[in-house]
Amino acid sequence: MESPEYYSDDRVFVYTHFANDNSLTKEVDALKPGHPVIEIIINDEYDLGGEFFRWEFATAVAGWDLGIQPFDQPNVESAKIEAKAMINNYLEKGTLPELNITLENNGVKFYGDVRGETLALSINNFLENLNNKAKYNYVAIQAYVTPEEDTTKVLHKLRTEIQKKYKTAVTVGYGPRFLHSTGQLHKGDAGKGLFIQFTSTVAEDAEIPNEPGSDESNFTFGILKTAQLLGDRQALLNAKRKVITIDLGDHVIKNITKIINAL
Repeated sequence: MESPEYYSDDRVFVYTHFANDNSLTKEVDALKPGHPVIEIIINDEYDLGGEFFRWEFATAVAGWDLGIQPFDQPNVESAKIEAKAMINNYLEKGTLPELNITLENNGVKFYGDVRGETLALSINNFLENLNNKAKYNYVAIQAYVTPEEDTTKVLHKLRTEIQKKYKTAVTVGYGPRFLHSTGQLHKGDAGKGLFIQFTSTVAEDAEIPNEPGSDESNFTFGILKTAQLLGDRQALLNAKRKVITIDLGDHVIKNITKIINAL
């Protein structure tokens, strides 16, 4: 939780805690003058089941209000279709479609709508779109990298720095697993998101058997992951979303830190 000045006026905070736990009361009280705060007091851990139901119901209501289908995932399917096309390309040609490098600077490769001749200019020019709140009001960081504790910390540090600088909502998700949660929102909402895809060198890979128990394999998990990244990227572009893809190479934490320092 950050200080109140780092949040825009579109936030609602939910403070869920046990009756005898007041450890965050001071921080929450600081939010109340400028932001609505909903306090939910639970008696014991068994109340968590009720909270699951509450927020599942809230998701459905919010989806209806936002014009998003809360009980179907048509835009998740669109990303799957594009990913299958990438795999078919690999099976036919032995390679996935290659993106054109827009910029290579400071050990990082950029793909997409990039303006600027340096890493710093490119990332800042992309995020400057957030100054037009009517068109763009959140950032989604999609990390197609190995989920590790140190990587998670640096991704959330990046998320926080963007949030504090632009007072905007920023989400972080590891790919491809986020595709079945926020993936529907990304392509099925009003289109006000900016999307940053991170990828990196696959350090360890493994074959996917064509059939259970078979030694034959047509592609690896690394190929599948990259196909899903490319498929979701294409689905975002088809939906007129603004997206850049950044290859961090062999140094994920080091290169994300460069981006943080460039903000």
